[in-house]
Amino acid sequence: MAAPAPSPAFALTPWEVSFLDPLRVHRNALIILNQPFSFPLLHRVWHSSRWHACADGGANRLHDLLKDHDGKDKRHLYTPDLIKGDLDSLRDDVRAYYSAQGVRIVYDADQDSTDLMKCIGALVEDERAERHVEQNTIVILGGLSGRLDQTVHTLSLVHKLRRSRRRTFVITDDNVAWLLDAGEHRIQVDHALFGPTCGLLPVGIDSTILTTTGLRWNLTEHPSSFDGMVSTSNHLLPEEPVVSVRTTKPIWWTMELRPLTEAKIAAETKPPVQPESPPPAEV
Repeated sequence: MAAPAPSPAFALTPWEVSFLDPLRVHRNALIILNQPFSFPLLHRVWHSSRWHACADGGANRLHDLLKDHDGKDKRHLYTPDLIKGDLDSLRDDVRAYYSAQGVRIVYDADQDSTDLMKCIGALVEDERAERHVEQNTIVILGGLSGRLDQTVHTLSLVHKLRRSRRRTFVITDDNVAWLLDAGEHRIQVDHALFGPTCGLLPVGIDSTILTTTGLRWNLTEHPSSFDGMVSTSNHLLPEEPVVSVRTTKPIWWTMELRPLTEAKIAAETKPPVQPESPPPAEV
């Protein structure tokens, strides 16, 4: 009798949502979409990114949030590198303000590309101009709420981007999500930021086989599809710092984002207290 075929080998990919730490600056590229977001979330993703773009009306959202935030104008502290799109949503007053700040505003009339796609294209061009540097991690602020067709576009675009980009995240005030390609994944979970709910969503595929650890309801070689089981409303376990996922096809991973507050921002940006110097020794 022939020996059983060995199990297929899967590549292991580690994941960490470090772009929510404003004190850790990485090669992150932030793209702001035309959807609502809070100042605490903006503060975190902005200060952990080195490249900032607004997709058309996303500039309106940024401008309006900061123009009178707690009685202060903070627009000058969050000036984007780029505003790009067909500019049908960009208001005249917002365009005038950012133009006066020297922001690059690019009109692109291509109707076969969305404003998000145009911003990603601009990022790729900037990366090529730098030469011999690693890719930025793309952080999309918005894209999972509002109009269903726009949400599906976000899911579709990120699904296709897996072939050319190593890491692309989508975040709102409610959750963070990204695509896990076929293979094995180890996800570091900061339980102070995420939980309790999470999900594995088989969007854009016929079906996949899932095996997980670190969840309240784990799966073992379990099929998942829109015609069958979808793992929604699963729970992260506070005692488990790592979730592992093995999937035979690309699948969306999502975690609930706990509420972020201004008080947390103040605590994170406050310099550490220096210990008092000991009194001089008596002689």
